[in-house]
Amino acid sequence: MDAGLTSQRPGGVAASIDPGPDLVAVKARQHGAWASGDYAVVGTTLQIVGETLCEALDLRAGQRVLDVAAGNGNASLAAARRWCEVVSTDYVPELLERGRARAAAERLRIEFREADAEELPFADGAFDAVVSTFGVMFTPDQPRAAGELTRVCRSGGRIGLANWTPEGFIGQLFKTIGRHMPPPAGVKSPALWGTREHISDLFGARAAMIRTGSREFVFRYRSPEHMLDVFRSYYGPVLKTFAALDPAAQAALFGDLVALIDRYNRSGDGTVVVPSEYLEIVVELR
Repeated sequence: MDAGLTSQRPGGVAASIDPGPDLVAVKARQHGAWASGDYAVVGTTLQIVGETLCEALDLRAGQRVLDVAAGNGNASLAAARRWCEVVSTDYVPELLERGRARAAAERLRIEFREADAEELPFADGAFDAVVSTFGVMFTPDQPRAAGELTRVCRSGGRIGLANWTPEGFIGQLFKTIGRHMPPPAGVKSPALWGTREHISDLFGARAAMIRTGSREFVFRYRSPEHMLDVFRSYYGPVLKTFAALDPAAQAALFGDLVALIDRYNRSGDGTVVVPSEYLEIVVELR
């Protein structure tokens, strides 16, 4: 594979053209990370975010709702509880199986389909609402993913998102990880999806209205060590980072993450009560 492209400057001097990051390779690595561990162990604790987002969208019974990068189905379950016709998608089939089991346990009707957020297998305008909680924000090709969300949502429909902010706990967790294992050069930070400005850039051309609000999800664990044990065992990005480091580097990362938890922890009793800011977004399409 060529390292780069070349063009000719005036006078015949060759100039190199940076082709940008290899997004296909980035996606493959991300898929490997999210498929590792068992995100559902962490994801199920976030259920309240799906419920809150569905209320922000003011979903109505009978509406057709698509959950993109659904993980183990938090927003899918929330929409189905409101008698919507729900399609839950993710590119990790094991997570869809987790969602399917949860839906069966609650006797909720949800269609589960394997799908890439950057190439959704649905017709234009097929859904009344499209949602994603802490999912689509991790796609490497951000404009393409945003374009797919707007494409499959009908005119006058709504897109609802919950995205971690750069300043919040999870945003800082990824920043801490990045100091120990830098992300691929040229790839935009997922935390940009947690800023009003970037959301306006991604959706403004199709939006009749964009409403955003700062929200908090509170992580609750037995102790900082318990929280890190869960994240290191089940949360793919953290698991993969630790696995790629030698023992000394692992110890350094562990110490930095404990310090981060301590900085945000408001419990005062040795347990973990860590608020993590996220941006709740509702986009109404023209």
